[in-house]
This record gives sequence, C-alpha cells and structure tokens, in this order.
Amino acid sequence: MARINRPVSRRQSWWLLATALAAFLPLTQQLPLWLSLAAGAAFAWRGLLTWRQWRLPPRWLLIILVVAGTAGVFYQYRSLVGRTPGVALLAVFLALKLLELRAARDAVATVLLCYFLVLAQFLFTQTIPTALLAALTVIVTTATLIAANDDRPSPVQQLRRAGLMLAQALPFMLLLFVLFPRVQGPLWGIPQDRFSAVSGLSDSMSPGSIAQLSQSDAIAFRVRFKGDVPAQSQLYWRGPVMPAFDGRSWRVTQTLGAYPQIPYEEKGAPVDYELTLEPHGKFWLFALELPGNLPPESALTSDFQPISRQPVRARMRYDQRAWPDAHAGLRESPRILRDALALPGSGNPRARALAESWRSKHGSDTAAILATAEQFFLSQLLLYTLNPPLLGPDVVDEFLFDTKRGFCEHFASSFVFALRAAGVPARVVAGYQGGEVNPVDGYLVVRQYDAHAWTEAWIEGRGWVRIDPTAISAPRRISSNFTAAVPAGEPLPFLARGDLAWLKELRHRFDAVTNGWNQWVLGYTPQRQKDFLQSLGLGEPDWRSMTAALAALCGIVLLGLTAWILRHRARTDPALAAWKRFTARLAKRGPAWQPWEGPQAYAARAAAALPERAEAIQRITDTYIRLRYGAGPAPGELQRLKTLIAAFRP
Repeated sequence: MARINRPVSRRQSWWLLATALAAFLPLTQQLPLWLSLAAGAAFAWRGLLTWRQWRLPPRWLLIILVVAGTAGVFYQYRSLVGRTPGVALLAVFLALKLLELRAARDAVATVLLCYFLVLAQFLFTQTIPTALLAALTVIVTTATLIAANDDRPSPVQQLRRAGLMLAQALPFMLLLFVLFPRVQGPLWGIPQDRFSAVSGLSDSMSPGSIAQLSQSDAIAFRVRFKGDVPAQSQLYWRGPVMPAFDGRSWRVTQTLGAYPQIPYEEKGAPVDYELTLEPHGKFWLFALELPGNLPPESALTSDFQPISRQPVRARMRYDQRAWPDAHAGLRESPRILRDALALPGSGNPRARALAESWRSKHGSDTAAILATAEQFFLSQLLLYTLNPPLLGPDVVDEFLFDTKRGFCEHFASSFVFALRAAGVPARVVAGYQGGEVNPVDGYLVVRQYDAHAWTEAWIEGRGWVRIDPTAISAPRRISSNFTAAVPAGEPLPFLARGDLAWLKELRHRFDAVTNGWNQWVLGYTPQRQKDFLQSLGLGEPDWRSMTAALAALCGIVLLGLTAWILRHRARTDPALAAWKRFTARLAKRGPAWQPWEGPQAYAARAAAALPERAEAIQRITDTYIRLRYGAGPAPGELQRLKTLIAAFRP
C-alpha cells in the first residue's frame, strides 16, 4: 500500500508526459481540431506544473473539465459509443489524468491509458509505418512503467531495459500470432463510424467523374494469377453496372442479389486468380469478366454484377475463376431489355437523329447498327484526355459533335445513348481495365487511375457483348495503359509517370513489402492459418491441437529464456555470488544479511557483532564494493576477493 501511495517524482512526471505525447500525437489526424488543441493545452499545463513545481489543480476543477470534455465528444459525434468517439474519450481522460498525478497508482493508470491509445491507432490504419511507430511508442511506454517504480537509471538505461524486456517477449508474440485460433473479422466489436472516407467508383457516373478518379494512384485491388497473366486487353474488371440514365448521369439500379449461382454456361479456358480487394464502402465486388464463381457471402445481380451482402469496409481476399469466352444473358428477360432501351423524353437531338438514321438504314440488323456506330466513332477523331471540357445540358451532342474531347465515361455514355436511340439494348459497365504487374512479387496491381467505363450491347443469340468505344478512338488505352493514351503534356498521377525509373523501382519494392504485410499479417485469416499449419505438417488443425502446440512451444521458449537468464547472471555477476558465500558463512555466528541491505550497512552490523573480525569483514566488504560498484576494478581484484573469503573464519 505504501508503494502505490508514494508521490510521483519530477523525473517520473517528465517520463509520463513524454509517453502521453507519444501515444496521443499519431491520433491527432483522426480527432477534431478542438480536442487536439484542448489536449495540447493540458499537456502544456502539466509540463509547466512539473517545471515550476506548482501545486496540482483542485479536484473540483478536474471534475468540471471531465464533464466538459465528455459533453464536447458527445456533441461532436452525437454518441459516446463507436470507434472515434471512444478514442476521443480516451484522449480526454489521458490529458486530464496527467493533471492529477499524485501517487504511483496514478502513474500506472496513465501508462495503461497510453497502451490503450497505442492500440487505438490500429482501429484507423494498419500500415507498416503505423506498426513501427506503435512499436517505438510501446518501448517508451514500457520504459515509463519501469521508471514509475525506479527513476534513478538514466533514460538510455530505461529504454534499453524496456527494449530487452520486449525482445524477450517477442517469441511468445510470434507463437501467439501463428497458433492462437483466429476468429473471422476484427477482435473488437466497435461499430464502424458513419461516412467513413473511402475512395473508389461511385454508384453513379456523370461526365468527368471517372476522369477525376484517375488522378488518384491509390490501390484498388491486387491480383495473383495461378497461371500466366492474361493480355492487357483482356483485363476488364467488372464492377457496378449502370442501366439508368437521366440525361446526364448513369446510375446503378440493381442492389440485391438475383442469382446465388452463376446463371450462364462455362465456355473456353478458365482463368484462376486470387483477388485482394481494398475497402471502398460499397457492396460491389470486382471480377474479371465473366466471373465463374462467387466469393462467400455474395451473390450476382440480374445484370451479372457480383456484390457482397455487406459493405466492403475491410480488406477482403477471395479466390475467383473467370470465363472470358462465356456468354451471359442469352435468354434475357423482357423487363431488363426494356430498361436497356429507356431514354429521357428529350435532349441530345443530333445524336437521336443520327441513331434513327442508322435504324432506318439497317432495320433490326443489330450487327450492322453496331458496325455503323463503331465506324462513326472512328471517323469523328475523338480525343482521349484527362481534362475534358465542361458540357452543357446536351452532353452527348456536345461531346460527339462539338468538343470531341473526353474520358472513358464520355465515350461509353455517348455510345450507349446512340445504341439505345437506334433500338439496340445497351448499358454502361464501370470497373477497372488493365493493371501493372509488380516484378518483385508477381502481383498485378490495379490502381484507381485504372478506373474505366465501357459498353454492353445485347445481341440476339450472343447475349450481352462487351464493346469498348474508348478502344475505337484510343486503342493504346486498352493495349497498354491509360498513361500511354493521354496526350503529351497533361498532368499524370505521380506514381503513373514513366520518366522516373528509380521511382518506379522503389514503388515496386514498397508495394511488395506492403502486400506481404497485408497478406500474412493483416490477412492472416482462419483459412490462411489452417493452410499454413497444414503446410507445416499439422494435418487438420483445430482449436484443441493448436492450443496444445501453443502451450508446448511457449513452455519450451520459457525454459530456454530461463536457462539463458540463469547462465547470463552466473557469468556476468561472480562478485555477487562470492558475496553471498561470504554472508552465508558469516551468518553462522553473526547477523544474517538481508537482500535489501547494502554492503556497508551489513558490514557495520557484522563488525559490531564480531569485533574481533571487524578488520577482515571491512577488507572483504571494501573489495566487493570496488568490484560491484566501481568504475574499473583492478585486474586480479575478483581473485583477491575470493582468496579473502576463503581465508575468512568467523
């Protein structure tokens, strides 16, 4: 009781303040500005109190500040439950706890709050830099916990001791990570905050929307093929299908799964791959056309768009098979075909007149209408650009006949409009096209600037057929990548630039390391754990066998560490061992040595009890002190101590 009530020293206060800052600063980008400023003021107040040695604020003031901070968090988030509100409350409590540091138990509570805040960083991001920063903060926090019990060693010594303790715990951490039975989903049950910021394709497409997305080099997903990587022109990653058009924007209408299984026949050679999808906050999944199977907890909409039953708010990995030669929608429903012909009652008169001329010329010959449409797009000399001009109310007419400059959404939207006006069912498909193979790990990386839109037209006897109008005017966009099709001089995303070879090499290596982290640390799911343990020869591992293996291996590691510690102590501290032999011999006639007792104090007691041996006792004690605590004992000093002890007779 006396130890937990002893006052906090000045040095311990500085340790706690430094640890609180280290735990709080990485979270400032997730917290509101007012909270960061208020916490910063509390930290500065604590530092001033420590520096000037002023009295701590009264308890009634702290109670008012706690109530005010809690009310501010509730006002900010309209709740005290959730990821960000919970972390904000912890930050408030940590800042105010520093203002009531009186006893050792307050210091321990502060350290525990810091540990929780370090863990809270992983609720927002789980990147490698976050893990490294958290590891450094844990070392500082552990050193502070050590200093809370003994603040006499220097900061370097405290940090070294904390690092050694954590290094000794590292084998146990690895064993727990590999063998502890995994659970599906996050360990914490905190609900996700609403309106979380995510990037990716939207459920609507208007002129310029995908062009804006193409300025982002964020990763959309990674793919590992189980065979050869298909040609770039075959890499169409199907995403949201948009059949509804209001005159300017195309929108998704199918939000519920219609098919629990693939509704079309397999044809040709399949393509097998594994896809790791980054969170985007929507329901849809991405698959190489056409998907041959569905991931768990997913379905296929009536327009063959794979969707998840829950929004994709965490990284998701699934195995997939594609059938590039398959035909979907051979017997399409009349309602879907009717929706694929719908157009607003007015608008874009020039495109309507052109499409009606095609229909008048070719009648119901869909193939001839498609060929005429493709030839028209080729003859217009349309320019593919990242900076399309703004369009007025008749977006199709202005693009086709006036500006003739656009991105993939302009091409797809205009082509579908023209086909519908000519009586051909058609719709817009959004997704990604292409990708770049990382030569370091062999994964195909698809980034946001690979976002693309194309057209699907329904042809009797063939079903839905993909037609990419962008490929008509800018074939290099499909055969190579979008940077090859962009006119020279237009700004490109930084990581898409090809003129910096060293940057590209560095990016590939960093992506490979990040992907390994995602696959084997963040993506160490129950299935991956089972596969990994089976590769080690554990057969069919279950929670019983994994628990038994975990207990056995942890016991072996513990025995190894114990043996190392005992051997290390015996080798590095022979003076203490000799001193213990001396005190044991002296205790037979004189006072017993207590472990908490210093050698000088014990020598004084022993000399008082045995005055005839006082000179020998003092000589042995002085020699031991020089060996144990001296800066540099003389050579042969240890042997001299052993000789004196061997000759000593109580």
